[in-house]
Amino acid sequence: MNRQAQSAVLFVLGAALLHAGLTDLYLRYVKAGLRPLVLAAGVVLIATALATTWYEWRHKRRADTFEHHAHEDDDQGEHAHREPRVSWLLVLPLFALILVAPPALGSYSAMRTGTALQQAYGYQKLPATGPLRLGLADYAGRAVYEQGRGLAGRQITITGFVALDHSGAPYLVRMALNCCAADAQPVKVGLTGQVPPVLRPDGWLQVTGTYTGKRTKDTVNGGPIPYLQVTAAKPVPTPSDPYDETWNN
Repeated sequence: MNRQAQSAVLFVLGAALLHAGLTDLYLRYVKAGLRPLVLAAGVVLIATALATTWYEWRHKRRADTFEHHAHEDDDQGEHAHREPRVSWLLVLPLFALILVAPPALGSYSAMRTGTALQQAYGYQKLPATGPLRLGLADYAGRAVYEQGRGLAGRQITITGFVALDHSGAPYLVRMALNCCAADAQPVKVGLTGQVPPVLRPDGWLQVTGTYTGKRTKDTVNGGPIPYLQVTAAKPVPTPSDPYDETWNN
């Protein structure tokens, strides 16, 4: 590619990053806290593309004034035509980024990856009474590492997507991120009690229930998986941010 073509690619890539950062599209690739960096990268790429275009315009203007510069410019143009046109295929992933939003990782990945549940440095104090609405990883961590302290006898609501193991046992899952979707790992909560008779893998559920001391070990890595005693469940739309980040705080 010559410099004009390179500038065009940089501009398209920068525009794609700005589009992703200004919408929820970027959440399919990186964690929410990286939004400023995505936007900054888009601005830098667009600025670089514009600067390159201006430099080439200035160079061409000077070349038109001096004959030997014009001759050099012609030589460069001939060399550019000899470059393989297949290099333009590099642009295709950019259009895919703009036009097609990849689906979030789901049950297939979750049940083939061991639970990433980790003990937090500390848990926020829970209200003394009333129902609790917790993140799935927050509930799982409290259930395992605090033995359900503050959870017993409380109505608890968590949200996640459904995954079924090889025996058909249901789990509620959130994929947790360190940085980006490439390092996403699942945190799993087993469901027991009044579980809906028909569950669709990857469907999102809001589940209400109570703490139970029941545990199992993940068949992939032997990590702990707590359970929730279900009293009610209802389908919910896929959230704008399908990944859960609270587990590594």
